[in-house]
Amino acid sequence: QVQLVESGGGLVQAGGSLRLSCAASESILRFDAMEWYRQAPGKQRELVASIASDGRTNYVDSVKGRFAISRDSAKNTFYLQMSSLEPEDTAVYYCKVDLRVVLHYWGQGTQVTVSS
Repeated sequence: QVQLVESGGGLVQAGGSLRLSCAASESILRFDAMEWYRQAPGKQRELVASIASDGRTNYVDSVKGRFAISRDSAKNTFYLQMSSLEPEDTAVYYCKVDLRVVLHYWGQGTQVTVSS
């Protein structure tokens, strides 16, 4: 059972930055992919960013150029650096990892609130 612990959420003004962290209970080198999702009130959860085991990254169009996903295998942690934040980015952010394709583990979620 992989455990994921998120941190770094909070309240920030529009235009500001936050960095979310997702610490895993085992080596992140084992994972096929690491992802960040978000869910705003009344909306479906959406995939925001992902990083594959080979380092390829993908982003939803609404965050391209503003968010960056990265990883640190020495710390078993991956990150979501968020810049130029907008009120529309307000949501609960979840990290998720995929293991052997069929196993998926989620973090507990962290609230990000962007004030205008």
